This record gives sequence, C-alpha cells and structure tokens, in this order.
Amino acid sequence: MSTRIISIIVAFLLSCYILFAFVFFKDVKQDTVCHDLAVIVKDSLDKRFVTANDLISLLKQAKLNPIGQPMNLVNTHKIETELLKNEMIAAVEAYKTPSGTIKLEVKQKMPILRVIGARGNFYVDNKGDIMPISWRYVAHVPVASGYIEKELATTDLYDFALFLHKNEFWNNQIEQIYVYPNREIALIPRVGEHRILLGTFDDFREKLYNLQLFYEQAIPKMGWEKYSIINLKFKDQIVCTKKTKRI
Repeated sequence: MSTRIISIIVAFLLSCYILFAFVFFKDVKQDTVCHDLAVIVKDSLDKRFVTANDLISLLKQAKLNPIGQPMNLVNTHKIETELLKNEMIAAVEAYKTPSGTIKLEVKQKMPILRVIGARGNFYVDNKGDIMPISWRYVAHVPVASGYIEKELATTDLYDFALFLHKNEFWNNQIEQIYVYPNREIALIPRVGEHRILLGTFDDFREKLYNLQLFYEQAIPKMGWEKYSIINLKFKDQIVCTKKTKRI
C-alpha cells in the first residue's frame, strides 16, 4: 500500500473522529443538568441589602431556579431580568459554566441619601433612583427631612447629595439636611453646634466653597462654639449669628 493511500485513509479516519467527537460532546453539553447555583454579592462587605439566600428565594418564587434543569433550557437573561426587579440591586450577570453551574454576580445599589418625611421614608441612590429602607442594614449617609416630595428628592436634593458624596470634606461634615416649606435648606454639621442656612439649592457649590474657606481661615481663630447660625443665603456673603451668653 502506497504512502499516499495510507495518508488518505489516516486523514479520513481523523475527520470521522473529529466529527464524532463534535457531535458527541455537543450532545453531552446539551444534556448536562444544572447541579449548582453560585451567587456572589460583590459588595457584601460594604452593604448588606440582599444576601445570596434572598436571591435564590426570588428565583424559586418566580419558578426560575435552575438546579435540576437541563443547561440548554436555563435562560440566564430571564434570571437577570427577574433579579433586577429587586429595588436593592443595581446589576446582575448570570452565566453558565461547562461543569453545570449557574453563576450569578450581583452588585447592590449605592445609597447616598436617606429621606425621612411626610411623603415617605426611603433612600436615594447614586443614580438618582429611589430605594426602599432595609430592615437588615442601615446605610451611614446624610439624612434629609422636612417638606420633601419625591420629585425634589430625585432632582435638586439628589444633585446636592451626590456632591456631598463625591466631596470628602463635605461628606464628612454634613450630617442632616432640612427642607423648609419654601424649599430653603438648613444643614446640620457633624462638627460644631451651629446651623448652616443654605438658602435654596441655587449656587450651592459656590456657597459651600466660601464656607469651607471660612472654616479654614476664621474658625481656627474664633473657635467652633462661637456661632449659632452661619447664613449663606446672600451672594458672596457669610453672615454669622453669635451665640447668646447664658446668664
């Protein structure tokens, strides 16, 4: 038998093997049953709004629990869509592994403000969305109270809270925000016993910039306890009210 004929036979057998292996392993993969659901809540060390057990329970209630189902019938897109209905969750990625496991990687929403008012008690997250209060975990964020509608909470108040969140100095300094009926704002700082009258949210960045300069230049000389009110309502002015002396 010539070398050419042997080469042709070997090539034919190899082609048959590759075709057989492709069909066989393809069928094995399709017939693989999901045996595990691995849930990773990426930011669980910082926030504990949801747990892996919470998410598994949600999938069971929606009849989307993949365990025991053929892998080719598990719809990861439906799983992601269902979990994103939870108002505590910002993002979900569901994917399959060759070993028959469905993996879920979940990211929770990040609250930057808590609103306590006549219209409700809720968080506002860093995207400007409303989040419900959790019985399991309390986020350490500034608290806003007073006359707050949800429209204000997700617009001007959100912009202000996002500024605080991104600014290390003011994020550490402002503890409470109070909204008056005329939409003027009072701020309660963590340091000092004074109250800050911001006025409206107009030009709040400039107002706080001026106040920070005042803190850095005047407070070291005067002391934190000298004033009861620091008024920023007037453009380019800081009007301070001294504490009255007790007799």
